[in-house]
Amino acid sequence: MLLREAISDSLLRKYSCVILDEAHERTIHTDVLFGVVKAAQKRRKELGKLPLKVIVMSATMDVDLFSQYFNGAPVLYLEGRQHPIQVFYTKQPQQDYLHAALVSVFQIHQEAPSSQDILVFLTGQEEIEAMSKTCRDIAKHLPDGCPSMLVLPLYASLPYAQQLRVFQGAPKGYRKVIISTNIAETSITITGIKYVVDTGMVKAKKYNPDSGLEVLAVQRVSKTQAWQRTGRAGREDSGICYRLYTEEEFEKFDKMTVPEIQRCNLASVILQLLAMKVPNVLTFDFMSKPSPDHIQAAIAQLDLLGALEHKDDQLTLTPIGRKMAAFPLEPKFAKTILLSPKFHCTEEILTIVSLLSVDSVLHNPPSRRDEVQGVRKKFISSEGDHITLLNIYRTFKNIGGNKDWCKENFVNSKNMMLVAEVRAQLRDICLKMSMPITSSRGDTESIRRCLAHSLFMSTAELQPDGTYVTTDTHQPVAIHPSSVLFHCKPACVVYTELLYTNKRYMRDLCVVDAEWLYEAAPEYFRRKLRTARN
Repeated sequence: MLLREAISDSLLRKYSCVILDEAHERTIHTDVLFGVVKAAQKRRKELGKLPLKVIVMSATMDVDLFSQYFNGAPVLYLEGRQHPIQVFYTKQPQQDYLHAALVSVFQIHQEAPSSQDILVFLTGQEEIEAMSKTCRDIAKHLPDGCPSMLVLPLYASLPYAQQLRVFQGAPKGYRKVIISTNIAETSITITGIKYVVDTGMVKAKKYNPDSGLEVLAVQRVSKTQAWQRTGRAGREDSGICYRLYTEEEFEKFDKMTVPEIQRCNLASVILQLLAMKVPNVLTFDFMSKPSPDHIQAAIAQLDLLGALEHKDDQLTLTPIGRKMAAFPLEPKFAKTILLSPKFHCTEEILTIVSLLSVDSVLHNPPSRRDEVQGVRKKFISSEGDHITLLNIYRTFKNIGGNKDWCKENFVNSKNMMLVAEVRAQLRDICLKMSMPITSSRGDTESIRRCLAHSLFMSTAELQPDGTYVTTDTHQPVAIHPSSVLFHCKPACVVYTELLYTNKRYMRDLCVVDAEWLYEAAPEYFRRKLRTARN
């Protein structure tokens, strides 16, 4: 929100003090904000205006780096009320961290009083659901005298009501075992936790500017993350953390987590900086500079979207670029909305973009896969995931946002409400720009044409051998198993995300006609065709 304000007032004149909390998390927005407030502070001092005080707070940040960045800012250490935590390492490296976590949980469970709860850190939904099921199955066959076990998964796409269960006390004679992603590292505090089991692993994204590929890979945590996890055991009383790696392994961990700004697509960052009239985005004062390749790839992407113009060796925004910057969205989605009046489908595009801008609205518990597929059939569109999501949202609105309906159809009601809020905000921005808000009235072809015209850089074509190749970088890709098109073979698709896990996957797909793509960017596709032939 502060970044949005900085677009209209880069000096942040409304404020005399800015507090940047949880600074160690180094999200893309906080890293840009560091540069913005630093520049505002300097400029206000030069102009003799009201000074801007900046307070940066964190429990585990790299103090020297921050102090140096903010021109030798003074450092204040505040002693928190910290309960002692014992840390235990494994004697030998663990080949299978999931098995090691399972053994640790049941060793604690059989030895510790039932009033003391356990928090286990794993990497993602599939691991967590599988581990939860295994724990429940084993708990049924424990010897007499052992307390009962209440196993609770915790991850971002879990429905809100199920997330809330981790904060409720366990029934008498039960022990809570919470199996979580790194959402429980800093974002929330769960009472009753006495034991932490840290696998030392996390799932993190890394962006490759050459291929446009986001790699979602399981990797080691940093030392900072490991200490954050350990701290969860000592929030209310003394605690114990079992680290499922050796002390020697821990010493080899990176000291700090790699900042998000060095491992993600920078198109939205460059667009924001240009909207703030930063004279040279290449020399912007980032605390941790992204690579030149990342910056150049972002500039090339914005160029293709028609957002940039080059004047006197300087980058500035085109009129379309300025309109794109008004939306708090990825540039490609902002362009999709701006193109929608041409295809008379603004209402539908606002819904689709809103659905893609929040965490998944679909809940897919692995244990109920057949049931999920059964209830989803009525929404599925052969034209792809975007139209399927649109069908789900329309039904949700028609029944008045009913929570019981969400539960029956495995839809995350909290995320759906968030979609409605995001949509209302985006619609307001359109109205402020005097954009005509029209509806396709059931004509899905116009919606797909609009998506083809804005997502033309993210396309793939079916090959004679039944595989897909991206038209941009000519790399082999596959349809993600979560897509409604997983068992289909459309000739040409656009996608909104390219992800690498065990292979390169396209997510959120829409069936399009190749002719629409050439219509959208004839020169771009002629160039790609020449490259492919060479």
